Amino acid sequence: MKVKIKNSKREYDGFFKVDKVVLKHEKFDGSMSEEIDRLNFNRGNTAAVMLYNKTNESVILVKQFRYPAYVDDGPGWLIECVAGIKDNGKVLVARKEVLEETGYKVDDLKYLTQFYPSPGGCSERIFVYLAYVETREEIENKYYGTGNEDIQVIEIPLGKAFEMIKNGEICDGKTIIGLFLLRDELEKG
Repeated sequence: MKVKIKNSKREYDGFFKVDKVVLKHEKFDGSMSEEIDRLNFNRGNTAAVMLYNKTNESVILVKQFRYPAYVDDGPGWLIECVAGIKDNGKVLVARKEVLEETGYKVDDLKYLTQFYPSPGGCSERIFVYLAYVETREEIENKYYGTGNEDIQVIEIPLGKAFEMIKNGEICDGKTIIGLFLLRDELEKG
């Protein structure tokens, strides 16, 4: 399929970027479309890690405030798997984020999947990994974060996490996908 970019302009260039393009694309019948305007919200790609404690049959998740999830009567405070913006496709960011956000050090990351969370307007891809962690008597510091982050670490039995999806307590897409993929991995053995 062909795409012809006629014009591209950076509308915003901060921590995130917004580009406006004028383009034509090949249609399924082989003809070219009319010119169309599109915006792309570019926030980089994300590495997300589902942390699973085999001993307790639980997941380690984090809770933090997310302004976009607060808008339009949203909950604001979301329960999520650990995640961070990737640098050049390196999983080192995933390990670093796990340590910074939870205090756990992980070495082995198992790739589970990748997906576009909102391809109608955002180029971000989320790469989901699985890491196993050991039981600790008590998480040394239940509150983590750097800079403006304020993160609470929570351990939830896996069965309860699925109940929390159904009742809307866990409503973050990458976390929901990660939990279902974790369940599939556990069923495989």
